[in-house]
Amino acid sequence: MMNAEHEIIITPPSKIPSIGWKELWRYKELFIALTWRDIAVRYKQAVLGLIWVIIQPLIAMVVFTFLFNRLGGIKSGDGTPYPIFLYVGLLIWQYFSTTLINAANSMTSNAGLIQKVYFPRLVIPATAAASALVDLVIASLILAMMMIYYKLPPKPLSIVLLPVLILTTILVSLGFGLLAAAVNVKYRDIKHALPFAVQIMMFITPVMYPINMLDSHPTTKAVMLWLNPISGVISNARAVVLGKSPVCWDVLVISLLMSISLFLLGLLYFRKAEHYFADLV
Repeated sequence: MMNAEHEIIITPPSKIPSIGWKELWRYKELFIALTWRDIAVRYKQAVLGLIWVIIQPLIAMVVFTFLFNRLGGIKSGDGTPYPIFLYVGLLIWQYFSTTLINAANSMTSNAGLIQKVYFPRLVIPATAAASALVDLVIASLILAMMMIYYKLPPKPLSIVLLPVLILTTILVSLGFGLLAAAVNVKYRDIKHALPFAVQIMMFITPVMYPINMLDSHPTTKAVMLWLNPISGVISNARAVVLGKSPVCWDVLVISLLMSISLFLLGLLYFRKAEHYFADLV
C-alpha cells in the first residue's frame, strides 16, 4: 500500500497583517488570567486595596472643584452641580489615561513571558483595557451615590447610549495604547514622555470645563473633537448620565468613527511590528 502524497504550498505572508480573531479566542483563558493578575498585583500590598480606585477620582474631584469652580469660576454650563459634572469627566479620563499608560508599558513589563512562551501578543495590552474597566465600574459607585444625593435619576437614554460611549472609550484608549506599546519596545523614550503627554492632554480635553466654552473658537473645538475622541465621549456622557444637556449626535458619531479608525491603526501597526518584540524587549 503506497503512502498518500501531501503537497505543501508555501506562500508569502500578506502585506496587510491579519488580526487573528480565532487565535485570540483560543487564548481567552490566558487573557482572563492575566487580567486578574494585573488587578491582584496592583493592589496586593496596598492597605486600602481596591478602595484606591475610588479615592483617586474622589480626591481629584475635591481639589479640582476648589481650584476651577470655587477659585476659577468655571461652571458646568447647563446647571449641573459642578462636582458631579467634574466626576463624570474624571471617570472617563482616568480609564483612558490608565489604559493608555499601562498598555504602552505592557510589552516591556512582560518581557520574560514574551521571550519564553508563544501566545498572541495582543493579549497583553488588551488586559490593560480590561483591568481598567473593572476600576471604572468600582469608581462608578460613587457616581451613583452622587446622582442620588443631587436627585438626578438615570434617563432611559442612558441604557442605550452608555454602552456605545464605553465602547468608544475602550477603542480609542486601546488604539493609542497599541501604538505606544509597539513604539515603546523599540524606543524606550515613550515610557518617560507618555505620562507628561497625558497630563498635557488632560487640560486640552473638557474634563474640568464644558466643551461649549470653545464655541467662540470653532477651529480649536473641531481639532479637539477630531484628534481627541475622548472630548466627545465626555461631553455626551454628561448629557446621557446627568440629563441636563442634549446629546450631540454629530459629536457622538465623530468620536465613534475616530475611535474605530485609531483602534484599527493601532491594531494593524502592533501586528506588523509584532515579529520583533521578543528580540527587543
